[in-house]
Amino acid sequence: MTVLLSGRGLGRTYSAPRTWVWQPRTLTTALEDVDIDVRAGSAVGIIGESGSGKSTLVRILLGLDAATTGTVAFDGKPVDGRAPARELHWLRRRTGIVFQDPYASLDPRQRVEQIVAEPLWALGLAGDGSPGSAHRRERVVDVLADVGLEADAATRYPNEFSGGQRQRIALARALVHRPELLVGDEPLSALDVTVRAQILGELQALRARDGLTIVMVSHDLGVVQNLCDEVVVMQNGRVAEEGPTEKVLQQPQVAYTRRLLASIPTI
Repeated sequence: MTVLLSGRGLGRTYSAPRTWVWQPRTLTTALEDVDIDVRAGSAVGIIGESGSGKSTLVRILLGLDAATTGTVAFDGKPVDGRAPARELHWLRRRTGIVFQDPYASLDPRQRVEQIVAEPLWALGLAGDGSPGSAHRRERVVDVLADVGLEADAATRYPNEFSGGQRQRIALARALVHRPELLVGDEPLSALDVTVRAQILGELQALRARDGLTIVMVSHDLGVVQNLCDEVVVMQNGRVAEEGPTEKVLQQPQVAYTRRLLASIPTI
């Protein structure tokens, strides 16, 4: 498989806040010398404890943040997180992202049809220039069906849905423009086990049908084990271990990965 998304030597530092006015400025390192490859059609899981650099890494890969050092390329084209938003429209057309808290990422003043169709309108896709065009309505209904929601959901507001249904709406919005790459930043962690399994099944079906490439950040190793072909283990801003999911989770080579696996609750 060809490499769709790659990062080389990625580093990210932030200026730490001062506790008093004359204190020298100090730097906090979030990422340090990270290399990653995501092959087209694959599913890659990124795991690690809180603060290990997982979210920072995916933000840099999507051009939502700029690396202090290193380079990112999508399908061979450089991704510059410092570029103006309009210059990254080509990347937004080819990628979608789902965040952890569905309610915080959905505008409570908009109906579901407007929320889901927003990428089509913002990127100038699927129909004429009006946000409510017939082509866009048709696409919204189709993608809502893909994530297990009825067509009448389009006329309702986010507060009328459960947490699991809201995450389906967020997923529909990420998929409505038919991206090649879907990135999930802890998208299932706030859901109960049954809903999590349902959405996981829908992601697997979409991947099989459309050849979708997936990058999944998760604390839930069960999600990674069931969805992902490869896994990257992050520790203190570095890659501690990576490889095929089955091999890494069943035969971990580093002590940190073994501690992660040992921390999973068992009955």
